[in-house]
Amino acid sequence: MKLKFSISTFIRRSRALCALALCVICSLPMQSFPASTSDTNRMVLVRDITSVEGIRENMLVGYGLVVGLSGTGDRQQTIFTVQTLANAMQKMGVLISPSAVVVKNIAAVFVTASLPPFARPGAKLDVTVSSVGDAKSLEGGVLLMSALHAPDGQVYAEAQGPLVLGGYSAGSGANGKQVNATTVGTIPEGAIVERDASVDISGFKTVSLLLRNPDFSTAEDIANAVNLEFRKPVAAALDSSRVDISVTEASAASVPMLISRVQKLSLKVHTPAKIVINERTGTIVMGGDVKLSPVSVIHGSLSIQVVTRYEVSQPLVAPLKGNAGQPVVVPDTTVSVNDAPAQSMRLDEGANVEELVSGLHAIGTTARDVVAILQAIKAEGGMQADLEVQ
Repeated sequence: MKLKFSISTFIRRSRALCALALCVICSLPMQSFPASTSDTNRMVLVRDITSVEGIRENMLVGYGLVVGLSGTGDRQQTIFTVQTLANAMQKMGVLISPSAVVVKNIAAVFVTASLPPFARPGAKLDVTVSSVGDAKSLEGGVLLMSALHAPDGQVYAEAQGPLVLGGYSAGSGANGKQVNATTVGTIPEGAIVERDASVDISGFKTVSLLLRNPDFSTAEDIANAVNLEFRKPVAAALDSSRVDISVTEASAASVPMLISRVQKLSLKVHTPAKIVINERTGTIVMGGDVKLSPVSVIHGSLSIQVVTRYEVSQPLVAPLKGNAGQPVVVPDTTVSVNDAPAQSMRLDEGANVEELVSGLHAIGTTARDVVAILQAIKAEGGMQADLEVQ
């Protein structure tokens, strides 16, 4: 039997099959698949994980006097407060004897502030005012002009103005109530910069990036990202916390433009496997990359409670004439023991933090119990992470 099959017939049938397949595809419901965000969520900018060497803040500190308090200032035993007042009055042309002054509406304070990089004269800073003596509250006080010094002893800013407190106090003694601290306040934009502390970066030959969390992999990734951006080797990782970029090799128009271009780059961050435990508060912070080896945990609790109650009993013998019977206080002690059955859980190879926490909650552990269990797992070698106890 011979089959006759022409080319034209094959073409017509092929077209029919293609049209049928297209109709079937178009009739299927369209489903959108979102792009994976696992990589995007881990991408960070270089400026968020590094700082430029030589560009930093500077600490300022000064001593001053807060006035206008409603009887909540330093008491008489705080001698330096009265001495400070006498010195301030002397500058105003008024001579007073510190031993003859009794005031309760003033308080000696320390004034602190941070001088940002490239601060110019006339810029304003936020300051924090903290009581030095035994003042009860700085509420309603005004800071007199105080000089703020840097570690080199020079005056870089002057502070003055009314205080803003984050708390309050009302009443006194047993009927008093206090919310938050009343001996520390702030003055928004309360200081004015008087000395130029800016750094001239135009002469930099090398821009050094300092990692906030040192890591060799991250430092190498930053150097590779910079070299890829400039299409030539201009950056090199010196160690786990420093990456140097050659200004000459980068051929940048200026150092600020070079820094801006580098800080806009994004890359993945390698999060170390680490667990931080604060035993005082029972706080536990665990990274998502922490892995556990196969381990079994058995947890049980034994509680013993001793309660003593005092009961008053009447004397059994009738009192003699003229003597009133005195009641007798008899202690009644009750001891109760609660030995809860041990709870157990098992983690398989490669278990993560979520599985560990879920398992510990399932067996009824508290935050402090988890601290002891994590330390035991680390000692046994079942935890592949650094354990930091604060």
